[in-house]
Amino acid sequence: MEVSRSSGGGIGMQIHQFDASTATDEDFVTIAKTVYTEKIVVLKNQNLTPHGFVELGRRFGRPEPYYESMYHHPTDANIFVSGNLQNAGRSVGVPKTGQFWHADYQFMKRPFGLTLVYPQILPRTNRGTYFIDMGRAYERLTAGRRAAIAGTRSLHSVRDYFKIRPTDVHRPIVDVLRDIERVTPPVSHPTTFQHPVTGETILYHSEGFTFAMTDGTGHRTGDDLLGRLLEETGQLDRSFRHGNIHLQVYESGDLIIWDNRSLIHRALHNPSAEPAVSYRVTVHDEHPFYSGIDG
Repeated sequence: MEVSRSSGGGIGMQIHQFDASTATDEDFVTIAKTVYTEKIVVLKNQNLTPHGFVELGRRFGRPEPYYESMYHHPTDANIFVSGNLQNAGRSVGVPKTGQFWHADYQFMKRPFGLTLVYPQILPRTNRGTYFIDMGRAYERLTAGRRAAIAGTRSLHSVRDYFKIRPTDVHRPIVDVLRDIERVTPPVSHPTTFQHPVTGETILYHSEGFTFAMTDGTGHRTGDDLLGRLLEETGQLDRSFRHGNIHLQVYESGDLIIWDNRSLIHRALHNPSAEPAVSYRVTVHDEHPFYSGIDG
């Protein structure tokens, strides 16, 4: 396999001449190390079955099916499907997922280490994902801002962006909200932590899931601190021109692997009704998400 810097600048690497069926253990170690240091790796010209995609994910860690079954691929629950197609009159997956800044499973006690995305049907335009490197974003904060968030924790919940399930039709919204709180109660993670592989300080918060911060005594900080962090990292820039924002554009055959600890992301969706389908596998790698994590 051939590893090179992704074209167009920004973050990430690309790998040509990778064949999952013949790749060695050393190849997968090299790819994982590259993901941790370079944040994004794109395996070019891939042609995998759903089973092959999941097996590729297993080489990096333990896949876990998404907790809501309506996102599951019909033949393998380990695949999360984002798409707008139907099979035999039934929707397969969920359309227009992730159109807000977040890290996968940030609202859970134990998030995933790595995310793998394998687009199946790409629209002609507006195809890709926005990313923010939260290690780099932390480095760009002023010394005063870094001091202000030292020792704080951030509270996360899926509540604002939970997608209504088919079984929720005609249910009172209060019952749906109670379900959300019961299945996915708010969780607390450090606002910053050390990456277990690189040692980099990672800023861990997002527009989509983070709703509050607490200080070292457990008391809520002012909402203005969270708001300033969101603004300074680029998450409130609707022009997507902030210096922290990177747009990863996809081509047919691309399989994208990214570091779910270091990056937050936001999907770029085509406003038209063009067919679009993407598969995702998320895995727990061999490292703790961060030192001292519960669960």
